[in-house]
Amino acid sequence: MDASPRFCAIDFGTSNSAVAVPDAAQGMRLIELEPGQRTMPTAVFYFAEGPHDADGPPRAFGRAAVAAYVDGHDGRLMRSMKSILGSSLIEQTTDVGGGRGAKYSDIVAGYLKRLRRLAGEPERVVLGRPVFFVDGEPERDAAAQAQLAACARAVGFTDVQFQYEPIAAAFDFEQQAIRDGKGEQTVLVADIGGGTSDFSVVRVGPERVQRLARRDDILASHGIHIAGTDFDRHIELAGLMPQFGYRATGPSGREVPSGIYFDLATWHLINTCYAPLRVAEWRGMKSWFADVRQHARLMTVLEERLGHELAARAEGAKIAVSGGADTTVDLGLVEPGLVLPLSERTAVDALRADLDRIIATAHETVALAGLKPAQVDALYFTGGSTGLRLLVDGMAAGFPQAARVTGDRFASVATGLGLHARRLFG
Repeated sequence: MDASPRFCAIDFGTSNSAVAVPDAAQGMRLIELEPGQRTMPTAVFYFAEGPHDADGPPRAFGRAAVAAYVDGHDGRLMRSMKSILGSSLIEQTTDVGGGRGAKYSDIVAGYLKRLRRLAGEPERVVLGRPVFFVDGEPERDAAAQAQLAACARAVGFTDVQFQYEPIAAAFDFEQQAIRDGKGEQTVLVADIGGGTSDFSVVRVGPERVQRLARRDDILASHGIHIAGTDFDRHIELAGLMPQFGYRATGPSGREVPSGIYFDLATWHLINTCYAPLRVAEWRGMKSWFADVRQHARLMTVLEERLGHELAARAEGAKIAVSGGADTTVDLGLVEPGLVLPLSERTAVDALRADLDRIIATAHETVALAGLKPAQVDALYFTGGSTGLRLLVDGMAAGFPQAARVTGDRFASVATGLGLHARRLFG
């Protein structure tokens, strides 16, 4: 790493993050954020005990944060922080354990500060952003970018620029295509991560790569606020939560209220389920359940604060079925011997509406570019959720003449942001 790099590029993702800095050969390279790892989970664990230091409460980041949670340390695990941007939550304070509170904006800023320090504390940055932080609400979308920029400036960045994540991925694809001797192409970039599914139609090629102004090469950008964390939630609701009373009917014929289950399946809302009044309310609702075992399981989750672990098990099940195989989910931590089967068919049924909307958004992007599907030369897939075979195959079927190219699911955007940062600042 340069002793003091002047700039960097940060892919601050819903699920994972990466950082690019200048290298000695006038290029950009991704740095190690953890030993042997160029990407790091976008996760922070606040320890309930320990003294504050200059950076604030005692914390762990990335894989160490997840490990602290799994190992049972007392505290609070924060994930999917990016999904808070554009909402009123950003300025609210949340309990992080040990009687301590932290503003969500400070949690985001603290994570960015960690990335900036690992990058050598440069002052200029290109940050990636989804096409839409918030669907259909331009004011909230603008507020989300402003909030992220404010967090970046709060930790020492003096020049903060943004680039759309799928466009950054297109720049990475362009470098690969040129190395492979390809000429000009029209590529549809599908960047499907943890929080958003973003698409761009971009012209790339050896005659265009050195141009700083690429606006006329960007034929269309579009996106939708549906992605990997939504897949996890739907799989948890369809595959796990029925064992806890979701959509169950009680002795009186009334359906058990569903709000608690949706909150338990949404990362940034899980902690709200542990409020003493809410736990007491559900403790008193045993008579609503025809199967009292379901109530007992739900109370175990609430009283032992197992919501994040359930969400993690749902995410693991999604990954397990992503290639087309059935799996099982071990919930012995809730009830000894409780193991649930999860079939690919259950996953398909749970995700079908989301997958259809994402694929429709890809076709809408091509239409916005004034093109027909046959005019798309290549599909470039990036983002963690492009590991879901059902999604990739479904999208490719709509563009049968396009070459299917898979980038580094977790690093393509950061690599492309680095290329843009080099052109902009270098």
